[in-house]
Amino acid sequence: MTRTKKPVQLGFEKDFVDVPLDMMRASKTLPAGVKSSVKYQQIRTSIASLGLIEPIVVVPDTERQGGYMVLDGHLRADALRDLGHPYARCLISKDDENYTYNKRVNRLSVVQEHKMIVKAFEGGTPIEKLVEALGLSAEAIRQRFKLLDGICPEAVALLAEKPATRGMFGVLRQMKPFRQMDVAQAMINLNNYSLKLALAMLNGTAPDQLVEKAAAKAKSNGASETLRRLERELAAVQADTKLLDESYGPANLQLTIIKTYIKSLLENINVVKWLAKSHREYLTELQLIADIQQLPTN
Repeated sequence: MTRTKKPVQLGFEKDFVDVPLDMMRASKTLPAGVKSSVKYQQIRTSIASLGLIEPIVVVPDTERQGGYMVLDGHLRADALRDLGHPYARCLISKDDENYTYNKRVNRLSVVQEHKMIVKAFEGGTPIEKLVEALGLSAEAIRQRFKLLDGICPEAVALLAEKPATRGMFGVLRQMKPFRQMDVAQAMINLNNYSLKLALAMLNGTAPDQLVEKAAAKAKSNGASETLRRLERELAAVQADTKLLDESYGPANLQLTIIKTYIKSLLENINVVKWLAKSHREYLTELQLIADIQQLPTN
């Protein structure tokens, strides 16, 4: 029997749209005095100097024909209005739940930030303007220019949208390209992009997989120093594991309490009927939680 494949439903429209700011309204009330905050001033200065970097997320407004409601980007929208912009570059969501957006869209990674800064500088924006817009020192801007120096394109592609740290790239730079790719893939598999893990993997890298300067340093340090570093990293990992073990018991107890409450809700036929009619996706998730036997131990 041949199964008909159902098309994947996208949570967002594929293309960005320029939406008139006067057709957009906020989905929440911002705190009083927010325009006096440092965050708002940085956003406004950044838009004035570099333009809108991250699009505003909106959903069609059910109360106004042709209008939109802002899900994410309220401060950016206000800054654009204050600067006299008539339009805002938007990403249109098909769901009015904020959690849907937050679950699917990541903030700028350090690689994306690097590319944004380089593009702005190559487009004629002076470092002084970047300093003002991003709230960074001139030296910090220059360091961001060099973020990917010595990093192979394959490793950059793997980590482009990951929450990698800047310090981690400094460690990768000491390795040869194939080792950089191995380490990047290992971090993705572990979902761990910390400097601590990068250093541990550097210490476990054979000298012939290191760049000349790093290999010479490793050779001069000797095997004993490498072992001491590995011991320190192992101790740190063991400490992290102990914290996880200590939190397992309370988390399991909390899960039991939540399951008991959810089961009592699902035993109420009126509640189940309402969920099935109004929020079927919630009902599915609640049923999955109710069926959980215990927290995973690995």
